[in-house]
Amino acid sequence: MASATAFLSSLSPNPRKASSCISPKPSLSNLSFNGLRKSLHSQTPLSLSSPTPRSHSRRSFAIGAGELPLVGNLAPDFEAEAVFDQEFIKVKLSDYIGKKYVILFFYPLDFTFVCPTEITAFSDRHAEFEKLNTEILGVSIDSVFSHLAWVQTDRKSGGLGDLKYPLVSDVTKSISKSFNVLIPDQGIALRGLFIIDREGIIQHSTINNLAIGRSVDETMRTLQALQYVQENPDEVCPAGWKPGEKSMKPDPKLSKEYFSAI
Repeated sequence: MASATAFLSSLSPNPRKASSCISPKPSLSNLSFNGLRKSLHSQTPLSLSSPTPRSHSRRSFAIGAGELPLVGNLAPDFEAEAVFDQEFIKVKLSDYIGKKYVILFFYPLDFTFVCPTEITAFSDRHAEFEKLNTEILGVSIDSVFSHLAWVQTDRKSGGLGDLKYPLVSDVTKSISKSFNVLIPDQGIALRGLFIIDREGIIQHSTINNLAIGRSVDETMRTLQALQYVQENPDEVCPAGWKPGEKSMKPDPKLSKEYFSAI
């Protein structure tokens, strides 16, 4: 509960409180949605810099957590302990290759605030993902003991209740680091989400900052679009495409059929 209090206090946009979050030795009391007030240019090889705040009361969202995009590459493999059906199990990502798609999502910490809304939302829709031959894996830097305690806590008390998919423990932070979502100075992960196909290739990724929850609907839509273009390699899906809607031919002449119909 102490960690949750510290997590909540970090939401304050007060510049004085935000500056206290910059510390060479991160701790739970240092967690901050303000992030580190450093230029992204100094953190990564990409030529990006932190946005200039409009006012002193506006929170900075510059963190610098990753390096290069992983989309189109083989997903980094891992084997770790997890909690599923209130038991401790082992999860190895490469075990799904040739069998299932995987929705792999990272969240900052157990017993926090935005996190349970995302985790339970994915669990409530698990059957829909299952029909698409897709497994869901949630990951945070918490231990399996923390995961278990959270699962055993009722939803009305901020807990998760029973989940339909495993929660993976990344206590070494190696998984978060390999997927470029770890915030080094805070020791927690950003809200990264990756769609991995049956060949183990990352086909989609989104990374939200700590204060912003993700959409299960959009994850589902993107997965359906991915599966459609993989099954129909001569077609592509336009913006907002959903199953049953018209797709497009990636050709200067043939694409006019789509544009003439909209």
